[in-house]
Amino acid sequence: MKNRILSPEQKKLRLYESLPHEGLAGTFITAFSFDVDEDGNKTDGAVIITEETVAVYQNGMMHKLFRVADCEKFEFIRLIGASELTVTDGDGEHLICRASDSSRELLSKNAKRLQQLKETGTYKDDSELRLSRVCPKCGRTLSNGLTVCAKCADKGSMIKRLLKLASPYNWYIIISIVLFFAGFAVSIAGPYVNKLLVDGYIDSAEAKIAVSSGGAGKVLTGFILTVLLMLALQLASYVINALRNLSIMQAGTGFIVDLRRVVFEKIQKMSVRTLTRRTSGELMRRVTGDTAQIENFIVGQMPNIIQQTLLMIAISVILFIYDPFLAFLILVPVPVCIFAIWFANEFFRKIYSRQWEAESRSGSVLYDIFSGIRVVKAYRTEKKEFERFDKAVSEERDIAIKNETVFNVVDPIFTFVLNIGSLLLMYYTGSRILGRTMTLGDAAMLSSYVALIYGPIDWIAYLPRLLTRSVTSIVKIFDVIDEKQDVADTENAIEKEIEGNIEIKDLTFGYDEGTDVLKHVDLKIKKGDMVGLVGRSGVGKSTLINLIMRMYDPDIGVISIDGTDLKEYSQSSLRSQIGVVLQETFLFKGTIYDNIAYARPGCDKETVLAASKAAGAHQFIVKLPDGYDTVIGENGHTLSGGERQRISIARALLHDPKILILDEATASLDTETEKNIQDTLQKLIKDRTTIAIAHRLSTLRNATYLLVLDKGTVAEVGTHDELMRKKGIYYDLVMAQRQMSSRKQKEGATQ
Repeated sequence: MKNRILSPEQKKLRLYESLPHEGLAGTFITAFSFDVDEDGNKTDGAVIITEETVAVYQNGMMHKLFRVADCEKFEFIRLIGASELTVTDGDGEHLICRASDSSRELLSKNAKRLQQLKETGTYKDDSELRLSRVCPKCGRTLSNGLTVCAKCADKGSMIKRLLKLASPYNWYIIISIVLFFAGFAVSIAGPYVNKLLVDGYIDSAEAKIAVSSGGAGKVLTGFILTVLLMLALQLASYVINALRNLSIMQAGTGFIVDLRRVVFEKIQKMSVRTLTRRTSGELMRRVTGDTAQIENFIVGQMPNIIQQTLLMIAISVILFIYDPFLAFLILVPVPVCIFAIWFANEFFRKIYSRQWEAESRSGSVLYDIFSGIRVVKAYRTEKKEFERFDKAVSEERDIAIKNETVFNVVDPIFTFVLNIGSLLLMYYTGSRILGRTMTLGDAAMLSSYVALIYGPIDWIAYLPRLLTRSVTSIVKIFDVIDEKQDVADTENAIEKEIEGNIEIKDLTFGYDEGTDVLKHVDLKIKKGDMVGLVGRSGVGKSTLINLIMRMYDPDIGVISIDGTDLKEYSQSSLRSQIGVVLQETFLFKGTIYDNIAYARPGCDKETVLAASKAAGAHQFIVKLPDGYDTVIGENGHTLSGGERQRISIARALLHDPKILILDEATASLDTETEKNIQDTLQKLIKDRTTIAIAHRLSTLRNATYLLVLDKGTVAEVGTHDELMRKKGIYYDLVMAQRQMSSRKQKEGATQ
């Protein structure tokens, strides 16, 4: 018997129940395994965490026990090829467990959660399933780019939701349904008219007698009318199908545009943390490729599924009414086909899921190469990038060939099984015609009905492939739509004009589940102050300003503006009053005017020109061939760094923010351009709360005060002069820059 796959929660509970509990206190929280002992040897280890204790086991026996109340700090340490979880108490630092690098995320997550348990008394585990790479229901590893299991997802519910999204197009759907039943009636009537034609005229003894007795005109008239009726049925079928397809196309294409809007809007609402878990190629595929697959399903496949299913049922009923034994012979292959489809469905789901992942990877590679094409050309790595892309598309090709090979092996089996039914029909009808118990008209009618019923059955062979690709795309679309927003507006989010007083209390934040970038940061900034953030690379300067802009929410602590928690403001209201000038200026492909006006859509031309002049951009813009209507290339690469930066500053001035953030705004510029832009920035920061990160520390001399970050904490606070007198971290940074500048000047003088 196949073992039942346990969910992660069931595995934790089973691990907990398998170990001795003596010495443990408090409610069980979680448990996890580790595989390396203190000496670096393989071991069968486990850690059990309760509200009051942390127990370490090796080979089924308790090895260590720590009481949370006695612990001071839990820490995750990354080694080479392994990781450690340690605890510090009154007796020093102790190793809780060590594990191979495959368990790095598990250890880092628990280090952070244990520290929260120590500080707050609660073990926050709400993000575990979101970050987990296994399905909580079946325990299977999730496909790349998915936070839900494609197998366990409620597909019926998702299809209902798709139909609900299509409700604005109900009239088109109703018309297509009416036309469908009209076409259905025509399809059913066709074989019966064919029977009338054969039995009434072509193979009719009465017709032959009538012709020989001089009634040929009457017979010919009836024959022509029957043929015209068949022609009319065929014409009606073509017209009905054309109108039905047109109606479905109107509903399907309109619905897909709406669906793309929903997906795109949801992606825009996602936090930076959520977006960074997916590649740009994956997100683009969700908006374009997956929605196109769903459109094909709704416009092309769903009507076929309904039509073919009802047609098969209706004709089966007709056949059973006409001759139950014949119907049984014809339908013998159906159970075999249905069983084979059911058996193959899971297999097709897996192979097409792999194909989707391969297509997504090749799309991501292509996006990366095109985005960095200037770097590719600068380093002459075209051949290397071609090989990378070729490898990705070759993998996609190999998987697609394998999938199609499997399908083309399965399809002939279906066809062979169906042909058995056709052979039985030929034998049965032939023997009855020879025995004169069935007319040629009946045989023609039955052949037509069988052709109609075997069409759906043969089409069923394609169903697993069609459904699997469509359902995979549906699951991936709703995976985005249902993504929980970790940075979301409250129900009654505040929208008000801010003054610019910022306060940060006990702020702790980390991108990973165990590594804190910022730890217990406290900061107060008054309206109109300019605060400089200083520190070595990686100490959390950019992270801090991202938190103030609410690109992320703190793990611990509060950020407030004018005494109100940032989480209580609507994100739209908050960011409409925060301006940003970054080191890497992003400009859209379009005119210079549109790039400046982007900050305030709909503003008048005079306001845009005023912002441009204040930023010192007007002078060079008017010298361009088309002035403000000059179209710049992607990301403004047709302009110099200083010109791009001035456009960015003009955009920030037009935005007229209450809080201004300058993140290395002049780091990539030459000294002369930097001086000119610094003069422009002085106009920009006037009467605004300003937070600045600067590569050249001399540019922060005029700051109200400086905040020096080191190892994620606030190490020093003070003005430039105060910190220089302290001769601490800031002093060392300034002296190092002066030495570097002096060395460059000497090198320049000798050349």
